[in-house]
Amino acid sequence: MMDLNNELRVSGYASLFGQADMSGDVVQRGAFAASLLSLSGRLPMLVGHETTEPIGVWDRLFEDRTGLFVSGRLIGGNARTERTARLIREGALSGLSIGYRTRRTARNGRGRKLLELDLWEVSVVAFPMLRSARITQINDTPPTFEKRKIA
Repeated sequence: MMDLNNELRVSGYASLFGQADMSGDVVQRGAFAASLLSLSGRLPMLVGHETTEPIGVWDRLFEDRTGLFVSGRLIGGNARTERTARLIREGALSGLSIGYRTRRTARNGRGRKLLELDLWEVSVVAFPMLRSARITQINDTPPTFEKRKIA
């Protein structure tokens, strides 16, 4: 069972710049910049964009040359989070997907160029719209044990 001393940390790219998703939308470099500046440093981690029961928090979010990198932790304590952690460990949930509102777009063939986005959440999903948006690292924090003095 996952607890505060044994949490699951995940990281990866929630969005990659210059790549078309399944609807033809392409996120441009810098699209998240203004939104990231306005965040309080954390963003909800959801499963499948279900807003009623977040499973954790994204502690680190930043844009680099590749895309939007996220790193966060599942916060245990309920069956849904525990099951999600097991599915992530087993590879059944390996995708990431962004929840956002568009601020500025331009036409781009069959889709849009997403120039400025207001980021709301990042979800763990089985089938991301952008197939390359994936969890790239999973870290189980080992349990911490109290050091006891032997008399």
